[in-house]
Amino acid sequence: MKRWGDLTQDSADHLAADAVLDHAEMAVVVTDRFSNLLYWNPFAEKLFGRPTSKATSRETSVLSLGIMEKDHPLAIELAKHVLKGGVWEGTFDVRRSDGTIVYVRAQAVPLRHPSGSVTGIVITAREALRSNEREKDRFGLLERIGERLAGSLYVEETLKRVAEMLVPQFADHCFIELMEGERLVRRVSQHVQDWEPPPGTWKPVGAEIRYPSGHYADSAMRRQETILVEDFSSTSFPSPHEGSAKLCGEIGMTSAIVAPLCVRGETLGLMYLGLSNLTDRRSPHYDAFDRDFVGAIATRVALAIDNALLFEEERHTAESFQKHLLPRALPQLDGLTIAVRYYPAAPLASHGQGIQTQVGGDWYDVIPLSAGRVGIVIGDVEGRGAKAAAIMGQLRAALRAFAQDDKSPADILARLDEWTRIIATPEQDDSGADISIPPIVTCQYLVYDAWSRELSFANAGHAPPLLLVDGQCVEMDIEDVGQPLGVRAKGVHADLVYKEQVRTLPPGAALLLYTDGLVDRRPARDGRMATDEETLAILREKLSKVADESVERVAEAATTAVPGEIDDDMAILVVRSTDIDLDVEERTFPAQPIMVGEARRMAAEAFSGWNVPEERAELACLLVSEVVTNVVLHAAGASIPRRELVVVEGPPLPFEDSWDTPFEEEISGDKEFKLRLRRGEESVWVEVFDQDLRLPRIRSAGENDEGGRGLYLVDQLARRWGSRPTREGKAVWFEIPTRGR
Repeated sequence: MKRWGDLTQDSADHLAADAVLDHAEMAVVVTDRFSNLLYWNPFAEKLFGRPTSKATSRETSVLSLGIMEKDHPLAIELAKHVLKGGVWEGTFDVRRSDGTIVYVRAQAVPLRHPSGSVTGIVITAREALRSNEREKDRFGLLERIGERLAGSLYVEETLKRVAEMLVPQFADHCFIELMEGERLVRRVSQHVQDWEPPPGTWKPVGAEIRYPSGHYADSAMRRQETILVEDFSSTSFPSPHEGSAKLCGEIGMTSAIVAPLCVRGETLGLMYLGLSNLTDRRSPHYDAFDRDFVGAIATRVALAIDNALLFEEERHTAESFQKHLLPRALPQLDGLTIAVRYYPAAPLASHGQGIQTQVGGDWYDVIPLSAGRVGIVIGDVEGRGAKAAAIMGQLRAALRAFAQDDKSPADILARLDEWTRIIATPEQDDSGADISIPPIVTCQYLVYDAWSRELSFANAGHAPPLLLVDGQCVEMDIEDVGQPLGVRAKGVHADLVYKEQVRTLPPGAALLLYTDGLVDRRPARDGRMATDEETLAILREKLSKVADESVERVAEAATTAVPGEIDDDMAILVVRSTDIDLDVEERTFPAQPIMVGEARRMAAEAFSGWNVPEERAELACLLVSEVVTNVVLHAAGASIPRRELVVVEGPPLPFEDSWDTPFEEEISGDKEFKLRLRRGEESVWVEVFDQDLRLPRIRSAGENDEGGRGLYLVDQLARRWGSRPTREGKAVWFEIPTRGR
């Protein structure tokens, strides 16, 4: 008998290293210090698939073995650890050339030169769960499953991950069915080698599943325990239907495990795993160890599905809340086209508070104002979740109410700043002193007049809009950004914080208003976070390419311009001015009674030239007479022009006399009024400007009164009417529809 090592030359050749490794049922891979492949045995090709470059090409990296991208950082850390002389053992996700995903258990040790220096890495690997070390492998796989499920917050994504993990690694067939009310509905049907059950056999995804009494799946649901069918050839169960039983016989179903998905005492559904003759496995049957392992997996899957269901319910509630707080439909406006977008942020895990909802306090609004003017709003409440959305809803409602006063944008923001303090959550310190902290809100309010193309605005700490004109995208010049709402120091008057500015919007130009969620993105995989300047530069570059396209195209381009996952909810509002001048007629008259007829004549001629329907034109002319008559009376009777007064905040000045009283022929003076007529797509607007401070009001006229009915007629016959203060006095306006009522 020869001693170990006393071999003939033939035996020595037969036991050469290459010959032994060629027969090994284990993958052996050797790399150099730079992770380039130097050697792999035939089983490595079977396990990983053949690398793209043959033999010992130094351009072939170990990452070409199919290690999934999410595990690349793990592979890099492995290499660093082993090259320092350490040993590593763990599990990788590997995607084969046929698209299937397997879990590979690997061990890596240093490859040493006779001198002792580390010159490379030796990796031995096998497919997890197909070795005699099942317990160690399955603990590792269970840990990996937990990691993958923990990263999913959506039901469909969770179910897809479960199926990918179990087929073909642990099963040839995987069904996952969830309860929807009283119905059990199939949500996943995953099979090996892209095989699909023929129609009329196994039920497809979306179908209701009914297992007959006595079926092992029915028993698993009723008893809430994992059921093992070790060998179908030795047992018999009722089949759901004839086609199902026939298919099981054709593909040679050998074994199955059914695990109920239970959490908090409630059964969410079940997970079905089966083996068949579609694959050649070392063991075609499950055993009790497999049953316990699947039960442990089912527990984790049930928790992940329950979390996903709860999150989706919370998300749906929050998004519905947010959706109903934002404008449901945008008004049709003359001289403007509008596009809006709102996107909730990706889920955020906050410290000690679980997963926060995606919605927040971003909002936009478009508010029709007097005489075809429009208020445009973009705002952002600090924070996220239902509280931020609730604050946003209150601020949006308040701003819409304030805007109807038709005051300047600076005045509107000043009032909104006060309202922000009012809605602050009341809190007190130990001594009972008020320490309520108002929410911090950035906001920009703009008023656009499409006939004059004048854009007036005020800013409360919000990012300037982007101006798209002549194929370029630039930030709109804002001299005074102002402070966010809610942070103004006590004693500082709002006039010092919020300043009104005026610009002229060029014909065909577009404005993009946005919240910071558009440019704030989560860090990339390498941990690098782009600066605001970098993301803004990317945004401007992308928008320049679509500067002359439709507002919908601009809005869509803006949402996808900055790479990366959004870190906050974002609102986008795009408006574009028409490149066609809108019809307007304007004339100034002396405030004398004889000018009432002249004003009416001017209106009649304008309406005729604009092809306003005759009955609508006559109605508008009637109301022009009423408004001008009263303005002539009070403009001529006003002894002090507005420009000589300083108006302070407070209630309006008293209006003692009726706006409608007969005037005397002897009325004279040097006062003036201006009549402005505007035509829109579906309405005409009439504005009358004078120098009187007093705003008109409707009063009830007595039976024998000669006046007091002018404003009543305006209120009854016009679609809308109102008045607003101006720098010189006031403007009274009304709208008459030219199409329908």
